[in-house]
Amino acid sequence: MGAGHYLLGASVAVISGLDRTAFPQIMISRPIVVGPLTGWLLGNPSAGLQVGLLVELLWLGRLPVGAAIPPDDTQVTVGATALAIGMGGEMSGASPLALSLLATLVAMPLGKVGQLFDRGARNWNEKLLQRSEEALAENDWQAIERSHLAGLGHFALASLATFGVIVGAGSLVLHSLAPILLPLTAKSANWLRVVFPLVGVAAILATINVRRALTLFSASFVSAFLLLWLL
Repeated sequence: MGAGHYLLGASVAVISGLDRTAFPQIMISRPIVVGPLTGWLLGNPSAGLQVGLLVELLWLGRLPVGAAIPPDDTQVTVGATALAIGMGGEMSGASPLALSLLATLVAMPLGKVGQLFDRGARNWNEKLLQRSEEALAENDWQAIERSHLAGLGHFALASLATFGVIVGAGSLVLHSLAPILLPLTAKSANWLRVVFPLVGVAAILATINVRRALTLFSASFVSAFLLLWLL
């Protein structure tokens, strides 16, 4: 996959990263949405859907709400999709499911850097808040507007940096170890695609106390699992 494809992936990373915490928060940042979207833009929507299905449940119980800063599952999904499609172009005979699984496994630990960049963006925005309060006292509305735009820019840069680390480091790992890891991943692919949702379910069930919510979640999980099995 050429540089143009990675630039397109970076654009998706920025837009979905803003949706995750800043604007407009219409849920395109969820892995189940942004994965197929990234795959479609890069010419392989099924790879993005596979990655999105694998990642969606894992951090669903840790959302970026309030002061919470969980691992960046959005950029993990976008980055893993880009890596899987990139590997598919270089290893035409490899199993698509094995490629998606391996790319996801490599990208997941790198999602932790998203916490660092997100925390940095929030710290910068705290300084902007102080400036905005001073501007408000002086009735300087243009300065307040510039602070709002700068705050969006900080979150956009954090998302772009996270995507860059995932794709950059992930590419180095995969180019070096894919010939060794890919056959192992292909052998265990059927088990791994079951383990991913089960781990996610365990994490979600630990946070559910309402019986009705448990019923609704179980029904949703069964539906998603059946879709994953069909793929």
